[in-house]
Amino acid sequence: MAKTLRTIKNPFFTSHPPSPFLHFSLLFFSPPKRASPRYLNHHHNHQARCSPQQIFLLLISLSLVFSGISFLASSSSGTCVSGISSSPLGFFISSDDPRRLLTSLAVSVPSTLLPLPARGGRSGNMTEEESEFWKQPNGEGYRPCLEFSLSYRKKAARVSKERKRFLVVVVSGGLNQQRNQIVDAVVIAAILEAALVVPVLQVNRVWVSSQTFSTWSISRKRLNQDVRVVSSLPSTHLMSRQTIENQIPWDVSPVWIRAKFFKQLNEEGLLVLKGLDSRLAKNLPPDLQKLRCKVAFHALRFTAPIESLGNRLARRMWIEGPYIALHLRLEKDVWVRTGCLTGLGSEFDRIIAETRMSQPRYLTGRLNLTYTERRLAGLCPLNAYEIARLLKALGAPRNASETLAHKGELLPYTNRSSALAAIDYIVSLSSDVFLPSHGGNMAKAMQGNRAYVGHRKFVMPNKRAMLPLMENPSVSDSELSRVARKLHGKSQGHPESRRGRRDRDVLAYPVPECMCRHAQIPYPEASTCQRHVQLDAWIQSL
Repeated sequence: MAKTLRTIKNPFFTSHPPSPFLHFSLLFFSPPKRASPRYLNHHHNHQARCSPQQIFLLLISLSLVFSGISFLASSSSGTCVSGISSSPLGFFISSDDPRRLLTSLAVSVPSTLLPLPARGGRSGNMTEEESEFWKQPNGEGYRPCLEFSLSYRKKAARVSKERKRFLVVVVSGGLNQQRNQIVDAVVIAAILEAALVVPVLQVNRVWVSSQTFSTWSISRKRLNQDVRVVSSLPSTHLMSRQTIENQIPWDVSPVWIRAKFFKQLNEEGLLVLKGLDSRLAKNLPPDLQKLRCKVAFHALRFTAPIESLGNRLARRMWIEGPYIALHLRLEKDVWVRTGCLTGLGSEFDRIIAETRMSQPRYLTGRLNLTYTERRLAGLCPLNAYEIARLLKALGAPRNASETLAHKGELLPYTNRSSALAAIDYIVSLSSDVFLPSHGGNMAKAMQGNRAYVGHRKFVMPNKRAMLPLMENPSVSDSELSRVARKLHGKSQGHPESRRGRRDRDVLAYPVPECMCRHAQIPYPEASTCQRHVQLDAWIQSL
């Protein structure tokens, strides 16, 4: 049974409302199959209405190297639940027959978010350059492996039945900040041997409107052998006034957590924590790292309406051919914090400059650098034009695309930034290629999740090397393409170990704690009857 996160208003936060220039996920795919049912039924029957901001950005896109860029509007950072083929996890299906690909999806799946199969560039109507662009990285045989130690399992058997000590955690921020805090809340509950109350979501007006809206749900069933998760405090632990612990330093260890809070929790039976973002150390004992992966990749789900819409959009893209999801960091806070110009015109640049001057504390690092110096140092997000040139240099196809969402489909989530970000996440996870214009929580989350489900292609732009070349008029397109492919040859989503790199997050680099070579996949296939039922439902939903 999944439990939905509860929400509370934040009466203390008085920042600006959601940014007018939101995050957009651009989706490119191979030429539509003219005979496909979806093309015949919908291509001429649906037209999407765009907001002024979307129209403005669409006009910009018309001047880009590629024609026909379509925008999926969301405001932060946005997968379909597919099955397992006869090969492990079924992510690398070699078939040109769409029916065989559809059939491979109709198998049972674990309680986790799985993407649709990657195409891998194997299509008869692609050029050699396009096939190379869509080609998936070599996963080197790595598979999820969450084998916990005997000592952990013995302790977890006791913790999962805990009824005296309760931990309440207040989470905040954008979608992926919420995710990280929920993950660490479960880990801290395990450290303190406490039951975890379903986390409380504190509404942050930068990320959502004044309306409260839950995005995440937690599967208690997936965690019933690790931590007891309850929907609310028992009446015996309700207090008229409870101290909230919100002065947690950075990078704290399990030893620090127990020394600081265990005695208090034992005496009072209740502990309320707030402000957990990036507080728990990145380097934890192996069992706790595995628990992080179990929570993030298996126990955490989006709420049913969000997941349903995200899956529908992902299937709509997937059935037409391979596609790329671009994460353009167009959020207002990104431009304020980085000290960069938006690339969207003087009016937007003026708004950002005024906000930055009124709140200089938000500017992060390198305070002595000018905008140009920041940009050439790789500290600014790539703008739409730079992304388009990079895609061309990497060999992306120049095909037309169509609007992803039908009229009214996103209407229920208007001004609900975290919900739109979740939809974006689902669609992005199923994309054959993912490319962010800048780092951040969404990029890290997508990097780790795509690795965990089979090391799907993930391209992190080398901005410091590419921008000077893009601005050098003596560098031809062919030379730019040669250099770009060489620079990004080893930055395609191949397995990367976090061993020896204490600054790396296990949720972005799940090797080696959460993934190992030749691991058994403990998820049985469905019966033939189940497969037929699931396949029929899948096809009818297209």
